[in-house]
Amino acid sequence: MTTIATRIPVLLLAADPILRNGLRTTLQSRPEIRVVDEDDSTMDTVVIVATDRIDDTVKQTLRSLQCRRIAKVVLIAGELDDADVLAAVENGVSAVARRSDVDADILVRLANAAMSGEGVLPPDLLGRLLGRVSRLQRQVLEPRGLHIAGFTDRETEVLRLLAQGLSTSEIAKQLSYSQRTIKSIVHDVTNRFQLRNRSHAVAFAMREGLI
Repeated sequence: MTTIATRIPVLLLAADPILRNGLRTTLQSRPEIRVVDEDDSTMDTVVIVATDRIDDTVKQTLRSLQCRRIAKVVLIAGELDDADVLAAVENGVSAVARRSDVDADILVRLANAAMSGEGVLPPDLLGRLLGRVSRLQRQVLEPRGLHIAGFTDRETEVLRLLAQGLSTSEIAKQLSYSQRTIKSIVHDVTNRFQLRNRSHAVAFAMREGLI
């Protein structure tokens, strides 16, 4: 049974009060979640930013959270495109979803993912981004004899599986490594390139054409 002490604290940020109150009502019915006010939030609070579209105001909110070193950020948006997803991740967001896809169960899953440092992206957008990067690798890098600079083959494989949405345990099983080894690889990559979390590492690798 979930106790109050183990419930995930969640802070809701939305310019639209109807949207914010709707999310609050949905989450307050879930025993896994404890909705908190900004005065009660801490570094361990998951922040859910909800909006119709990612405009300059939302980007400023994300940058502000990043400056405050708040790493557990979920973005729920009505409209999303490839550029929006990359911009969100670069501004510290660890989980992204469309409003039309979100229900109570998904909100809890996103909050859990953010709390544990896992990245979540919409499958269709992730597929298009991976396809674009694959074409870049095949059509631009390989004909020039270029290699995936800065990453070992093992690191590249781990990042590729992270981009596919696999968990640490799933990656460890598929590559026949221990979970500790996978965590160490991700830690080394994020430290070496000064990245904030797993989602940022995947976005960085994708933007640079590394996976």
